[in-house]
Amino acid sequence: MKYTGAKIVIECLAEQGVKTVFGYPGGTILNIYDELYKNSDRIEHILTAHEQGAAHAADGYARSTGKVGVVLATSGPGCTNLVTGIATAFMDSVPMVAITCNVPTHLLGKDSFQEVDITGITMSITKHNYIVRDVNELAGVVREAFDIARSGRPGPVLIDIPKDITAASAEWTPLAAPVGSVHTPAVNRTNVKIPVASPRAIADAAALISKSARPFFYVGGGVVISDASGELRALAEKINAPVSVTLMGKTAFPAPHALCTGMIGMHGTKASNTAANQCDLLIAVGARFSDRVISDPKKFARSASILQIDIDPAEINKNMPTQACLNGNIKEILASLVSLVSARPRDGWNDSVDEWKTHIPAMYSRKTSLHPRFVLESVHERVGDDAIITTEVGQHQMWVAQFYPFSKPRTFLTSGGLGTMGYGTGAAMGAQAGNPDRTVVHIAGDGSFRMNLNELATISHYNLPVIIIVANNGTLGMVRQWQKMFYDKRYSATTLDRPPDFVKLADAFGIRGFRAKTEAEFVSAFDQALAERKPALIDCYMDIDEMVFPMVPAGKPIDELLLDAQS
Repeated sequence: MKYTGAKIVIECLAEQGVKTVFGYPGGTILNIYDELYKNSDRIEHILTAHEQGAAHAADGYARSTGKVGVVLATSGPGCTNLVTGIATAFMDSVPMVAITCNVPTHLLGKDSFQEVDITGITMSITKHNYIVRDVNELAGVVREAFDIARSGRPGPVLIDIPKDITAASAEWTPLAAPVGSVHTPAVNRTNVKIPVASPRAIADAAALISKSARPFFYVGGGVVISDASGELRALAEKINAPVSVTLMGKTAFPAPHALCTGMIGMHGTKASNTAANQCDLLIAVGARFSDRVISDPKKFARSASILQIDIDPAEINKNMPTQACLNGNIKEILASLVSLVSARPRDGWNDSVDEWKTHIPAMYSRKTSLHPRFVLESVHERVGDDAIITTEVGQHQMWVAQFYPFSKPRTFLTSGGLGTMGYGTGAAMGAQAGNPDRTVVHIAGDGSFRMNLNELATISHYNLPVIIIVANNGTLGMVRQWQKMFYDKRYSATTLDRPPDFVKLADAFGIRGFRAKTEAEFVSAFDQALAERKPALIDCYMDIDEMVFPMVPAGKPIDELLLDAQS
């Protein structure tokens, strides 16, 4: 049967199992929105306040569910407003499909109204992108885009469709089997091959692990993406190896586990950073050796051989030279290693790491009217391990990473690679839409929150029961911390002594607002918000000079970390 391009898009989304999309309409994408209207019983559309919020919502939906997130935008400023969200997803390997519409094909390249070359703009921040000039190719492109987005190392894919293509008609043939019950990838025009580690390479890696006296894990977001947390835990326990996690790998290994040493890198723990430079074998799993982790590459893991396990061949030896590598599916590789490695008893290496774990910054116990540690521990006590926590970027993000005891995968959504201020509100919306029965708590700094607070309109309209906690210290806290420590306290453009009043703002959007200046006020406000199961905002007043420690000064070896401002 013949369908219009717009209807083909909707049918392709349905056969990919898409139930929810995020977006904002405009002139060139009207045909697709008209089909969405006709198919609202099959696909829910969440209208955001801004396209950037829609992109972050699709990202949060994908990270929290493991499914492909979908975002729609019109041409010109509509699609360029997606760029930050697409780049955020690209840096953190998030499966997303962005569908944009452009001016009709005969107007392309003529500086037409609201025309922009969005495929050219996003070429470096997508896994692949397309402009569809023939309606007969549309179904194949959409199917292939989803396959590319979710396969191998996931990432965002963009499809740009001129308006006349959405109006033109073509024959439509549905897939023989729905995606999800049987994997049915389309023809792979990009020739992306999923690597498979050889049995010999796995056996050699197992032998390397078995002979190690001081093994140590450096775990990244790839373990979460590949659903390999169970296999990682089994391997770590069998060889009694301490486990450090990156910001993106925070939920890959339970924080309360005896082998967990916490975060590694610029704001990592003394145990993680010291162990990385004292181990004889560093096992990097799904981690890319970011500069925020390794700092000075010549002095990182300087006593160790490095075994790197990753699905992306481009990551092998990119930032650090390795002595051995396994390139392939992390979950399958770890499962094979568990059966091959020799068990290792607890010994003096574990005792040394446990002693380093006792070295914690004094600020963890600092007494203030409302300390970040108290807030985060109080939240966890009330919502448990199944709640999803989102953040913006800055000091509050690091406090969450340091103080919140994550135990389950996909419960911590944050922008790691790009460090996108304004990410978390949209991500919280997407997480709540994808997990309607779970509690979603968004921790925001007052600076980051200002960037996309317009999405309070979306949260209110759809009655998404997100609890927003604004860590309000009246400053761009992380930048101020650097100014205090390295710029002789010249606080240039970081003090936020200006509106809005966040509680009054929440009220304007029809959201319950609370103020909290003390521990008792915070507990009372959070308990009320949790009980009401409605959107809520808690404005938490915090000390402007509260800082994040440990901290490794830029360029220093990671074991030369500061535990306080006087170190």
